[in-house]
Amino acid sequence: MPSLFSPFDLPDDIILLLSDELVAPADFILHRTLAAHLKAGLVSGRVKPKSVILSVSEGLSRWKTLAMKSNINLQTHLDLGTLEFIELSSCAEPSAEANLRGVFDRVRMALENSRPSQQPHLIILDDVSVLEWIGFSPTSVQRFIRALRSLALKANATLVLRHHVVTPNEPDELLRHLLQICTYHLEVRPLASGRSGAVSGEVALHAGFSYPSNNINPVKLLSRSSALQYCLTEAGPEFFVKGTSGGVL
Repeated sequence: MPSLFSPFDLPDDIILLLSDELVAPADFILHRTLAAHLKAGLVSGRVKPKSVILSVSEGLSRWKTLAMKSNINLQTHLDLGTLEFIELSSCAEPSAEANLRGVFDRVRMALENSRPSQQPHLIILDDVSVLEWIGFSPTSVQRFIRALRSLALKANATLVLRHHVVTPNEPDELLRHLLQICTYHLEVRPLASGRSGAVSGEVALHAGFSYPSNNINPVKLLSRSSALQYCLTEAGPEFFVKGTSGGVL
């Protein structure tokens, strides 16, 4: 089965931190991952895996529009019950921690009501940083993330946590917390020289603090100096080694 995070050789059942910056957003990785998971579910047998999207900053219509570019009809998956979409920005007053407990209960029930499948379930939280911006306390956000992590590990689900980095050279407390709980960190960054017509940015892959030390199938990590570059096209992202924009992966 193809990797959810192609061309990065990442396994399923991981806690993935996906960080990006304002001038190099990682939307393309989120939507590419969701499309890959839904398409793989179509051939995974009678029991379909569950996809759960926790969206803070984008509404369902935006996700539907971008999914159509990959020939994915999200409404069909919503009707079939293989997709659960939860818009966190509409979850009543963000000052009450009970609201995040209610969201967590919805995710838990969505997974518990799904029969075990050959392919792991997928949970996407987009994005963590906006939860603080709309009023949830840092403590509530961190507890919510830890609860999602525990749920994902228990359910053998893949959890993707997107975080917008505002000060790249000064990691905030929330980013440091995410680095501690993730298995891998996929870092989307702009070019130091600025965006060009041929290159939109670059992606590095780091081990998180939860990376298994006894991993029998080690993943090829990519430091910033060896990061893959990418170009966003109408057909989707194209990845290539630095300095070889013609050699698409």
